[in-house]
Amino acid sequence: MTYPAGGYASYGPEPWQQTSWDWRAAGNFVCGGAGCGLIVFTALADAGRVATGALTVAGLALVGLGLLCVALELGRPLRALNVFRNPRTSWMGREAWAATLLFPVGLAAAWGVPGAAPVAAGLALAFVFCQARLLQAAKGIPAWREMLLVPLVVTTGLAEGGGLFFAGVPWHDAGNLWLLTGFGALVLVRVLVWLGYRRNLSGTLAQGATDALDRAGKVLQLAGTVVPLALVAAIATGFVPGALTAWVAAIAGLAAAVAGAYTKFTIITGAGFNQGFALAHLPIRGAR
Repeated sequence: MTYPAGGYASYGPEPWQQTSWDWRAAGNFVCGGAGCGLIVFTALADAGRVATGALTVAGLALVGLGLLCVALELGRPLRALNVFRNPRTSWMGREAWAATLLFPVGLAAAWGVPGAAPVAAGLALAFVFCQARLLQAAKGIPAWREMLLVPLVVTTGLAEGGGLFFAGVPWHDAGNLWLLTGFGALVLVRVLVWLGYRRNLSGTLAQGATDALDRAGKVLQLAGTVVPLALVAAIATGFVPGALTAWVAAIAGLAAAVAGAYTKFTIITGAGFNQGFALAHLPIRGAR
């Protein structure tokens, strides 16, 4: 497959890199997924009211930052309100409604309203699922339309949020062994989904998309999987002294979160190649 010397073709039979969704769109997926994951892990943790409130607000702030990234790329921001009109047919509309419900319920959970935390966690899961389906609905981009992208985006967002949760353990001390074990299991599931995702895309991508995903895959598997799993195992087996447990968990969480964010950013930007035009049947003059 060849490309012009000056770059990729804008349109034609050869794949070209989409430019509609840039770092701002990627920021929504990265921050939104991580914020939702943080809200879910906070709801599962046995934390005090202050820690729960601070972590939940931090998760909501990340979701809000992601939505702000989207707002920055709108030419006519007031038209964004139209997205609320079609939740029955649009994943973007469903994402908007999930976010609208998430913020008041999340603030109630942060305030300590009984029963609000699990509801906020459910809305956070709904939000990140809508994000995944929204991206997967772009059928013209092979790296996005793959069905395994949905569980990949969801597990990556949850792993990012869990990573941020444990990155803050030295300060909020709300982690416990079973939650850390669950985080390790989530990191393992994420890499297994990634391997299946890459296997299904083998031979279907433009070279630029393949190179970008291969780079992200190395980061995800080494820094985002091997490192945190090794550290979680060291903590679970008692190899790490008690005084260092929180800091080792923080390193594991930070590695998993950064690697996941880089992977999602790469999928949306570096791997966002259209497939190019395809004619299944070439027209022949004089033939029906």
